[in-house]
Amino acid sequence: MRDFLKRHQIPLLITLLVLVIALVYSANLRKKTTTTLFERAVLTLTEPLQLGIDRTGTRIKSLWNNYLWLIDTRQQNIATMRVNRDLRARLLGMREVVLENQRLKRLLDFVEADPRKVLPALVVAEDASSWARTIVIDKGLRNGVLEGQPVVVAEGVVGRVIKVATNSSRVLLVTDASSSIAGLVERTRTRGVVRGNGNDLNLEFALRNDLVEEEDLIITSGMGGVFPKGLVVGRVAAVQRNKFGLFQQIKVTPAVDFSRLEEVLVLMDPVE
Repeated sequence: MRDFLKRHQIPLLITLLVLVIALVYSANLRKKTTTTLFERAVLTLTEPLQLGIDRTGTRIKSLWNNYLWLIDTRQQNIATMRVNRDLRARLLGMREVVLENQRLKRLLDFVEADPRKVLPALVVAEDASSWARTIVIDKGLRNGVLEGQPVVVAEGVVGRVIKVATNSSRVLLVTDASSSIAGLVERTRTRGVVRGNGNDLNLEFALRNDLVEEEDLIITSGMGGVFPKGLVVGRVAAVQRNKFGLFQQIKVTPAVDFSRLEEVLVLMDPVE
């Protein structure tokens, strides 16, 4: 291409000069009210070139305007998406604050209704394996936590402290298979032992002739020296009475949703 331009440099310059002169001349002719035969011939010859230049200029201008419009629209979309992300993040943050306030209010109501000394704690870890149901809280020996102390929430019993470190403690949940609580049916005062089965609870050693029905509330009886009397454990989900045997089989749904534990209370006062 460069060799071609060098070989035809002079003819190309002459042609370009003639085209410029013709375009300028034709443009001046359009401003006159009358034209001669020669001037009309010049206009006729240069009209296709002029139309081509005008159309090309119009297309270039349109493409440029569209390009600028697309760039501006893209920038506006990016800005709008950024604002939407910020607003969604703020909304989620506000929703989380509302939920936290609701949980804390329930805990506060529980504290105000109960004269016992309590220690608020956060759940920082959980172990929900097939052989253990425990959680870890962010309070320990430095805060006065001791092994055996009950852990509760406003809805009911969570479990008891089984291991204590300086700044943390491990809590055995009531649903663990090794957990047992002395309980009773609030309505009929039927006594039994609430034992975990991994996910739910069973009320064991309830006499077969005692009246227990679904939706009956199970509370702690205060016996056993760990949990004070009157704490909610759960509700009866199913009752089975066999024709033979001393006891009935009672399944209990825990009052606490252990999958959503975030804040708990450690009961600091010894059980009387």
